[in-house]
Amino acid sequence: QEQLVESGGGLVQPGGSLRLSCAVSGFTLDYHTIGWFRQAPGKEREGVSCIASEDGSTFYADSVKGRFIISRDKGKKTVYLQMNNLKPEDTGIYYCARILWGDLTQGDYDSWGQGTQVTVSS
Repeated sequence: QEQLVESGGGLVQPGGSLRLSCAVSGFTLDYHTIGWFRQAPGKEREGVSCIASEDGSTFYADSVKGRFIISRDKGKKTVYLQMNNLKPEDTGIYYCARILWGDLTQGDYDSWGQGTQVTVSS
């Protein structure tokens, strides 16, 4: 069964850091692009970052460029999102998903995880 499970969320002060993990099972990272998405209360879901299956190329939303870093460990079948210099507007539920086609703004996504809450507040 194909499944993604997020972890690593929590409460952090502005300027702090968190590392999210997305553990995958039932498929390999060699052939699938994985994306991180987030949704804040009352707002639409936003694509944050993704890492391509073929060559590990990374992509970021403008709102997180220079602060977030996506990476993967194929052996551990895990995709990470290192989030630095966090801001209150980064607050939301963070999900990982498999990107079947498209990019962070539009496409077909599946195997959504259950999400992990990130709260940035003093």
